[in-house]
Amino acid sequence: MRKLKSLIQSPASLFSFEAAGRHLSFARAAEELNVSQAAISYAIKQLESALNVQLFYRGHRSVELTNAGKRFHNDVTMGLGHIHRSAEELSRSDSEGSITLSCSTAFANYWIVPRLGTLRAKNPEIDLRLQTTDKDIDPAIEGIPLGIRRGTGDWPGHDAIQIANEEVYPVASPRYLAENGRPKDAVELAERRLIYLEEPYRDRPNWNTWFQAKGLVWKDYGEGLRLNDYALVIQAALAGGGIALGWWHLVDHLVEHGLLVKLDDEPVHFGGDFWVLWPNHKPLSPQAERVRDWLTSSQNSLDNGLY
Repeated sequence: MRKLKSLIQSPASLFSFEAAGRHLSFARAAEELNVSQAAISYAIKQLESALNVQLFYRGHRSVELTNAGKRFHNDVTMGLGHIHRSAEELSRSDSEGSITLSCSTAFANYWIVPRLGTLRAKNPEIDLRLQTTDKDIDPAIEGIPLGIRRGTGDWPGHDAIQIANEEVYPVASPRYLAENGRPKDAVELAERRLIYLEEPYRDRPNWNTWFQAKGLVWKDYGEGLRLNDYALVIQAALAGGGIALGWWHLVDHLVEHGLLVKLDDEPVHFGGDFWVLWPNHKPLSPQAERVRDWLTSSQNSLDNGLY
């Protein structure tokens, strides 16, 4: 560590280097760290001088990492990431009533929110914090106690309990059906205005796989409304924008309250169920255990006052 201190005289230089390397911009790094651009430039020059290596190629209005800079940036990013996660974990130990749950925006909007009343009634001391992401993250790496995932229940380094089976059926709003009529079967449904989910990161069934499961040869011609977030797909269906695929654990309460109509009595199961998972390298806190148990027992516990 004594030798490291001679090389890295100020830890602040590492923050400057990491931000500049991530943005490939001294100006944006300065803005993020709330310092001057000159301070970023000086910190990196000091670091290059101490390491006796050039870390950036400097252009007129741009910078680029050298090969040595790329290697060092990867190591610095990893090291600061470990420190960040450790610091967050220690800070959370002073606020054990706050439990973070990683999930999709659709799960947060259409599963968590309609059931929050039951969690608050049974566990008023727990502050549930939702971290919504457009792709699944690793709770163990991110230092998050609980996450919601689609899969088979086997994630290395994690334990998991199933929340819901994956059952999928088409849904539409009463308004859409009043204006367009209800399709008699899957063949007629294929001719209707469909709403498409185009997930950029998560692997999800789509209209092609649904029609295949129904024994139909169907081709996607690129028409119709296409959205990259399932929460938006549900919103579009509620607004009468067309017919969408409905994952029952997210839309069952909307069907029950007449906001959506189920258009097929034989749901398709694609083989990927929904689970709550948590890192198994250390025990869950009592508060996290209560949130986990609430998640696994609350599929049918809704706050009906929301509808």
